[in-house]
Amino acid sequence: MIDKNRIPTHVAIIMDGNGRWAAKRGLPKMAGHNAGMLAMKEIVKASDILGVKYLTVYAFSTENWKRSQEEVGGIFKLVVKYVDSELAELHQNNVKVKILGDYKVVPKVAVDRLEKSLETTQNNTGLQFNIALNYGSRAEIVRAVNNIKKDVENGSLTTDIEITEEIIGRYLYTGDENGNIPDPDLIIRTSGEERLSNFMLWQSAYSEFEFTDVLWPDFTPQEYEKLIEQYQNRDRRFGGRK
Repeated sequence: MIDKNRIPTHVAIIMDGNGRWAAKRGLPKMAGHNAGMLAMKEIVKASDILGVKYLTVYAFSTENWKRSQEEVGGIFKLVVKYVDSELAELHQNNVKVKILGDYKVVPKVAVDRLEKSLETTQNNTGLQFNIALNYGSRAEIVRAVNNIKKDVENGSLTTDIEITEEIIGRYLYTGDENGNIPDPDLIIRTSGEERLSNFMLWQSAYSEFEFTDVLWPDFTPQEYEKLIEQYQNRDRRFGGRK
């Protein structure tokens, strides 16, 4: 039974298994991605109902460009479809959308929809739904260091500044530009794989992990609640002792 007083503040999800879900059914990969989009829609709703404050989903990595042009193009068409079909409801439910990653290099039609979702929901105060798109954690850290360097050069930071974890954190995608998102309490990965795949390497220092064999399109709110309940049974010490 979930303890409503111990809901994780920030849940991050590596949504994995769309392709395998489709292959098991003899369907094209895009059928799996479409089914995955529907699963994501339900998990956003479930997060809001449960009282999760921040939900981050790994939608498209910097490495995903290696996939076929057909699949990549299809994924960005789904981004457009998702925003067109869900933005009004997200806004009505007071959900704030944020994008983590270098999203402005994706196809323009997708950029336009993403920016529309940012603008429409910018003043909302409910669940913050972070979509990691064209995101890679190593690239994020390199970008942060380069931006710190630029700010030293232009005088925004003093030349004798001590670089601390807090300074670097402010320059990550989860930092100042997106409202200083707290580190994930819980990271979930579906499909049976047990690795981060270049996702939130900096932010996951003290995150709890839950891995499930369920493929992402089959991931239900009930499975989500089960993993949160397992998370609540953990003793989080953050390097200390109790």
